[in-house]
Amino acid sequence: MASTPETISPIHKNSFYGWYALIGAALSAFVGGGLLMYSYGVFLPVMSEEFGWSRATIGLGMSIAVISFGLPSPLAGFLTGKFGAKTVLILGNLVGGLGMASMSLVNEVWQVYLIFITIGLGCCIGGVIPATTVANNWFIKKRSLAIAIIMALVGMGGFIFPLVTTALLTSVGWRLSWVVNGGIFIAIGVIIGSVCLVRNKPEDMGQLPDGMPAQPTREIHSSTTVGAGQETTGWTLKRILRHPTIWLIIVFGAAHGFVGGTITGHLVAYLRDLGSNPMVAASALSVIAGCGIIGSLVSGLLAMRVKVQHLILTCFILRLMALAILLTSQNIFLIYLYTILFGISTGMLMTAMFTIVGTYYGRANFARVQGMVFAFTVVLQATGPTVAGAIHDSYNTYLPAFIILVVVTFIGLVCAFLARPPKFTNISQGSMVVGTKGT
Repeated sequence: MASTPETISPIHKNSFYGWYALIGAALSAFVGGGLLMYSYGVFLPVMSEEFGWSRATIGLGMSIAVISFGLPSPLAGFLTGKFGAKTVLILGNLVGGLGMASMSLVNEVWQVYLIFITIGLGCCIGGVIPATTVANNWFIKKRSLAIAIIMALVGMGGFIFPLVTTALLTSVGWRLSWVVNGGIFIAIGVIIGSVCLVRNKPEDMGQLPDGMPAQPTREIHSSTTVGAGQETTGWTLKRILRHPTIWLIIVFGAAHGFVGGTITGHLVAYLRDLGSNPMVAASALSVIAGCGIIGSLVSGLLAMRVKVQHLILTCFILRLMALAILLTSQNIFLIYLYTILFGISTGMLMTAMFTIVGTYYGRANFARVQGMVFAFTVVLQATGPTVAGAIHDSYNTYLPAFIILVVVTFIGLVCAFLARPPKFTNISQGSMVVGTKGT
């Protein structure tokens, strides 16, 4: 059954609404990423001192949150495909915001773990899967740029919310700070972003992707290749899973997550071991985050001009160069060159990995496919720090762990090289067609 077109307000009636929908989705990802992934570290020492819990004990809450954020990604994709991105964004962000506010009531560590399972699940359901689905639905020619904007806003959340949380802790204490953060989550992620701005797809509003005129409608919905303004059709989830390309994407996504999680978890400790002062060591992560924002935007622009597969290959090569510096140098200036290269490649990869799914498989299957890919990426991201920590404890050095990162990155490079546009047999036309062409 065709959906009833939504009413367009007079201010938007003669303009393409996709940019407003994109802003709404990006705001939801902005608060979810910033408040879940980055602010907890600000609360950690304060709550540890308040209750006498060890850093490891309370730090486990973040690990639980990350797993709860990653594992249900296929569920987030399924719900997005079935009920639409807007409904899922509202539900997920509401659960995440209420969960954060309820952290103000904890007195036992098991309560922290239980609540962070809830927060992680909410941020998963209302996070990057439905947000990037909005971008994928509204944009085809500018798909990569739209996804890059969302990834950049996630990075901006990492810059802004730790500062906001620190100011709140100083002024109102940690319990009320959790309540305020939950309120910010709901106000920006639910009310402003999802309810007011997000719309699921252009067809619901009598529009077309990228604001194209009405006459190309048949081309968009019947094309079997993706070129300038075209869209992939013909894929079913079963057919996608039977083709090796998706598994290659999953492997290089998992490689990206494993390496990124390891570096995020242990870079500061490694630099401290080299003799860097705490501020210099901590600033290396800020450089990575800042360069990641730049990398996301650069990737979004480049992916409109070059093949996204070639862009991903470039990212893995940059990452290998960065890891080579990390392995062979203890000079602080070269280490900062490493952080720049690593940050740029990380931002570029995040945007490119979401883009390649939309480019290869089109709008109809994006949420479900991306949910599977993202689950493996985040779970390996959570696994990396544990593996590296165990290796360091056994050998009293990070060198073997960093060598493993080089090997894993090389595996990702090989898989990216092999992950060429998938082909399927078009039974109705009796011919073999390519699932995508160009970017």
